[in-house]
Parts: sequence; C-alpha cells; structure tokens
Amino acid sequence: MTDSWNTDTGEAVYRSRDAVKNLRIRVRIERVTTTVALSKHLEEQVLPQQDRGAIELETLSPQGQPGDNEEELEVGWQEKLFSQYEMELFQNEAACQTPLDRQYHTDVKALNKAKGRRNHRIFTYTDHDRYTSCLPLQQLHSTDLLNTTKSSPTFLAERMASVRHRRQDRRTMDSSIPKTKIVNWEPTEEFVKCSHVVYNAMQTLHIMGDLAPPGRLGQKENEYLLVTIKSDGSGTVVVKPDFNKGKEPYRIVTAGEKKEVWRLTVENVCTAMQPEEKEREQNMYKDLYVRHKEYLNSLVGQDFEMPPLGILRYLMNGEIVSAKGFEYDNLYIHFFMELPNNWSSLPFQPLSGVTQTCRAKTSGKENMAFFSYPFSFEAFYMSEKESEESILQWPVIYFKVLSLDSWQRYRTEGYGYLLFPAIPGEHTITCHTWRPLQTGPVSALRRFFIGGSPELEDHSYVRIPGTFKGERLSRFGFCTETTGSVTFNLHCIQQARAFVDSTMLKKRRQKVFDQLGGFSQQGAVCTILEAFQRARKKMQEARESLPQNLVNTASQLKAESTA
Repeated sequence: MTDSWNTDTGEAVYRSRDAVKNLRIRVRIERVTTTVALSKHLEEQVLPQQDRGAIELETLSPQGQPGDNEEELEVGWQEKLFSQYEMELFQNEAACQTPLDRQYHTDVKALNKAKGRRNHRIFTYTDHDRYTSCLPLQQLHSTDLLNTTKSSPTFLAERMASVRHRRQDRRTMDSSIPKTKIVNWEPTEEFVKCSHVVYNAMQTLHIMGDLAPPGRLGQKENEYLLVTIKSDGSGTVVVKPDFNKGKEPYRIVTAGEKKEVWRLTVENVCTAMQPEEKEREQNMYKDLYVRHKEYLNSLVGQDFEMPPLGILRYLMNGEIVSAKGFEYDNLYIHFFMELPNNWSSLPFQPLSGVTQTCRAKTSGKENMAFFSYPFSFEAFYMSEKESEESILQWPVIYFKVLSLDSWQRYRTEGYGYLLFPAIPGEHTITCHTWRPLQTGPVSALRRFFIGGSPELEDHSYVRIPGTFKGERLSRFGFCTETTGSVTFNLHCIQQARAFVDSTMLKKRRQKVFDQLGGFSQQGAVCTILEAFQRARKKMQEARESLPQNLVNTASQLKAESTA
C-alpha cells in the first residue's frame, strides 16, 4: 500500500478562451484494501512454487468481474455515463416521467443492443440530471471522504440543524404592519439588474464512482462523488479536487462496517493546440478587437470639438485643499471669479462658491483645516488684433476666509487672490492672506466677544481694484495683518486652433499669445529678440572667418575714431 496521499482537495479555478466542450478528463480509481494487497503479496511468493503444484493460484486471485478493483476512463464535458442503478431504472419505460427520462430510456436500450457500456464503476451526473441537485450531503462534501482525518460538525452547525423553519406567508399579529417578503425566491431579470446582483449561471458535471463490493453494484448508498466540474459562459472552469499533475493520488475511504480504501487520480488530457491553430486563433481575436474598436469609433465619431478660430478655451478643474495659520477654528472660504476684458464664460456657469465649514486639525506645529472642496470653471478668450490692450490678462480668483463659532458669530480671517496659471497642466499653489487691522483695543475686544471685524467693500482691492483708472495706487496708511495661507490644487487645460497650427511650424512657440496669432506685444518682442540673436551669431561667424590683419586694422580705426 502507498504511504503518502494528496490531501489538498480544494477547488482550482482555470480560465481559458477555448470552448469548454473540448475539455477531456481522465479519472482512475483503484482499490488498495488489505485483502487485495495480501493477494498480490501471496501471488508473488508462490510463483516459484507453481511448477511443483503446491498451491493453486486460482484460489488466491480476487473474485469478481474485470474492473472490480480498478478502472480508468476519459470523460468529456457533459458526457452522460450511466451507472448500474440507472441502467436498471431506465430499462422500465413506466418509470420514465420526463422527456429526459424517456431519452435515457432510448439510450439504455441502445446500449443493451450494443452489448454493454464502456464504463463499469465510473459514471456521471450531468447538469440536466435530477440527481445533481439532490445528492446526499455526505457525497457533496467529498473533502470529508478524501481527507485522512474526518471532521465533525461544530456546535453551531448542530444547533442550526434543529432550528424550526418558519413559514414565510404567516401573517403578523399586528395587521397594520405590511407583509413583506425578505427573500425573493423567483427574481426576475429586471430585479437582478436593479439590485446589483452579479450572478453567472454555472453548469455542473459530477463524476461519480460506485465503490460497492464486487457483486453488489447498483445501490445508491455506495455512490461516491469523485470530481465536480463547473463552468460558465465566460471561460471559467472550476475543478474540485484539482488535477494531480504528477502528485500523489487522493484517498477515498468508504463508509460502513467494512471500510475500503480507494486511490483517485485526476488528469487533464485535453488535446493541445497546434502552433498553426494558435496563430490563427490569435489573428482572429485581433481582427475581432479591431472591428470592435472601429465600432466604438463609429459611435463616438471622428469630429473633435474645437473652439472657433481666434478663441482660447480655458478649462480648470480645481480643488481647495487646505488652510492653515488662522486665529480661529471652524473655517469656511467664500470665493468668486473675475473675468477681464475679452474673457467670457457660459451663461449657466457659476462665478462664485462657498465651501463647507471645516474644523481645524493639529498637523505638526500648526492647525490645518482640510477642505478638499472641488470646483470647475470654463472660460473663453477672444483675441482682437485691433484691441488697445496688447498684454493678455488672466482671470483672477478672489477668496475670503471666514470663521464661525457656536454662537453663529463669524469673523473675517483673511483675504487673498489667485491668478489663473498661464501654463496648462497640474499646479499646486499656496496663497498667503491678510486682513484689515483697526488700531486700538476696541477692535480686538469687539472681534473676540461679539464677532465681526473690518471688511473690504471691494474684494478686488486685494490686488488692483477694477474701478482704478490712475497710474499709481497708493495704500499708505492702510493697516493690515498677515494671517494664514490657503493651498489650491489646479488642473488646467487650454484648447485653441492655433495650438494645432503651431505643430506644423519649424519651431513650436511657447507663449500663449504667439499661439493665438502672434499679434500681441510679447509676441513681437520675442520675434525681434530672436532675429537679433540670429544676426549677431552671423556677424560673429563672419568676423572669425576674416584674416587677422583686417581685424587689427578695423580695431585701430575704431580706437582712433573714438579718440
């Protein structure tokens, strides 16, 4: 007898793009009980004495038909192999009740005419058999039969087995409470979709074994589950127990007074694909993916949305990350956008917003309030060549930080502003704030006891007021106090037809003004500087190529003219 067994009887999951109908499994069972081993041992000992006639080997050989002690069989997916019990059952036409039973009756008659079946002990229950859903519990849990140690039910399992099942249609004592069904035993497809239930229909194939003693085949209590195979339509195959793959065989111990030990071996014998077939299949999948991509492109379309000529589209997805360094807690931020000349936004685009109230948290040596407040803004810039403003002005975000206490008193903590980044991409910007300060102790007492503080009538005074028309802005005598800082995380996108046209140029222009047409003052200055650098380089090359005496003469003439 063998001394080592494979105890890893867990299920294995395989995924394949091949059709499951090509699955072929070889199952081998062999009896390894003490009587068989003793017969083989005695047979080896008496072989030298066969010529002397001391003992007859026929008396030592095990009794029974061929295949009683071992059997090997190849089984395909959903291949029906009848057991001895089914052969006797479906012979009687009166026992056939369903169309499947009558089909099995025809198959059994054909097998009897063909003088038997190719299997003896190994048989199968397909997904359509009525025995698949009503197998005994001890046979479905084949791990108890394959393991060397027998597991006992837990205390909870024993208690749950004796629980009385309640009727679901029983009415409650209070008729005012509506009767609801907690479990829906027949869910519809619409119910499954609405309930977000992921359910993949699995087909099952059970490979069984009739492990009865010789001469007693065909009894239901001697049927044991050997292998369970499940598959769905997405190419997933579940095998329990897993293929041996060169490892030790599994062990099966029968129940009853006479416990016999059987060896089980499971192997995958599917035909491997030829290189030509594999290449043809890969080409087929590539063609399928290309067609699916073309189908998606046809749904999306080839026309990419572009702004009109001479218009810059600016899209910002921003986030107010955090604020720190302020005097009071429970902070919130009020912000709004200011659009300069030649800038516009969508009619339904909000130009202001307010964050939630956030309590500060100690981070290191400072108190920080983490807002993580997202916002988005879309603006359009229309360039005008004949405009008086030659310098492009970017939109500005003005914001005000306020605090709110438990008495609903609010205080202004600081003012700040943020210019829209001129370069597209990701930007993390920290803006420092300040607030107006009124001299004297009265203002500090009012701020502490009743709230409130000096505020700006025009928030644009933080930078340059929009109503200012002079040349110099004087803030002499205006008292302020530095407070804290606010961190922004901005993701900016710029889109214009000039960006596409610039890719065809010899050198890509880096300034937004040049990409919009090259009519701004910055674009003209850059063009002049580039031309000057090119001319200077040519002059230096020409000077180096001249003879040395001409260079010395030119230097002397230049010195004399200077003197």
